[in-house]
Amino acid sequence: MPFDLTYFGKDTVSGDWFKEDFLQMKMKAFENIINDPSYGFFHVTKDESLLKSCEDVYQRFNSKKTFVQVGIGGSSLGPEMIHSALGKSDRQFIFLNNIDPDMTWKQINGIDLESSLFYFVSKSGGTAETMSGLAIIAHMLEEKKIPKENWKDYMVFATDPENSQLLDLGRELNVTCLSIPSNVGGRFSVMTPVGYLPALFDDVDVKNLIRGAELIKEDLLSTKLDENILLQSASFIYGLFKEKNVNQTVFMPYSSLLRDLSFWFVQLWAESLGKKVNLNGENVHTGLTPIPAYGATDQHSQVQLFMEGPYDKLAVVIEVDRFDHDYSLDNSFQQKALKSLAPFNLGQLMKAEHQGTLKAFEQNSRPYLNIKISKCDEINVGGLIMFLESLTALMGHYLDINPFDQPGVEAGKKFAFEWLDGANQA
Repeated sequence: MPFDLTYFGKDTVSGDWFKEDFLQMKMKAFENIINDPSYGFFHVTKDESLLKSCEDVYQRFNSKKTFVQVGIGGSSLGPEMIHSALGKSDRQFIFLNNIDPDMTWKQINGIDLESSLFYFVSKSGGTAETMSGLAIIAHMLEEKKIPKENWKDYMVFATDPENSQLLDLGRELNVTCLSIPSNVGGRFSVMTPVGYLPALFDDVDVKNLIRGAELIKEDLLSTKLDENILLQSASFIYGLFKEKNVNQTVFMPYSSLLRDLSFWFVQLWAESLGKKVNLNGENVHTGLTPIPAYGATDQHSQVQLFMEGPYDKLAVVIEVDRFDHDYSLDNSFQQKALKSLAPFNLGQLMKAEHQGTLKAFEQNSRPYLNIKISKCDEINVGGLIMFLESLTALMGHYLDINPFDQPGVEAGKKFAFEWLDGANQA
């Protein structure tokens, strides 16, 4: 097993959610989901052509010193997470992931265009935020008198390979277009060119990232249902939700490198599971609200609420067993706090705080799911991505909703464009 899971609070919910016949039904449901050609997230890691296309682009542009990814939501959160957790390159990375004018100016003012590659990512090919970034960068190229026929030397697009305005523009400008498979939704797309290309520029071992995702599949599909980490986790979460009204999911890695994993998870969990209607078209207004956190920092802020606030939260905690680097806390000071730390190193202090939080959760009857990985590397991050994507998809079945659409997001986009149309006519 690539990593170990520990559950606290499992005994407080009905055993019905863990009976063999129920788990067999859920396993069959998961198999149906991943084998449905409409949903490609589980099998996309087997498509070797996706990585090969990115490797070809990398070979062409690997002299670039600055990599700028322009995208929002799933077109940026996953790549940012991989950069934070695994990035090793000395290249400058910029993620234009919002449309705040002041922040955009701060990020790209004075950028060296000649040494920069701009990666525009939009699954639909018409995302307003991505297109606005393209308009800004195009204007900068025009100001530098760089002709349109040369923009292909500064830009790469990633979008749907069949129906996309960005694809049409790429053909018009002769810009290289990488494919985001049509059956892989944006928030599930990190293991596609969306995440592969920036990872290559960041000296991440993408093949091991993929290998980690593949290795975890054996556990996700295990026929030993009482040991299957996917089914056990889903039933645990659902039992707490149905019986205890635990409808908030705290995601808390004890690792600064994995802090952005929390923000990636927030989109995946919220956009997939927060739905107005169920599969029968009935209004249910259901969902599991994600809360990003990370240790040990949030022990000095949010953990107070998690420990003593409403009994409506499950903590999903990521434990890193080994750190690549460490620092001795040995010192000759006589102050009590410093003296007590002297026999230890920084990694031991992190472990102590992690264990202390779990023990406090237990004493306060707060449920948790602890996921222990051996270290923060490509194998483990790839496994976490596949596990969390699979868990999200299966939780949709438990909640009887569609985890692959986002009608609430689409409504906001529609009204935003209506406002722009009105402002243009004013």
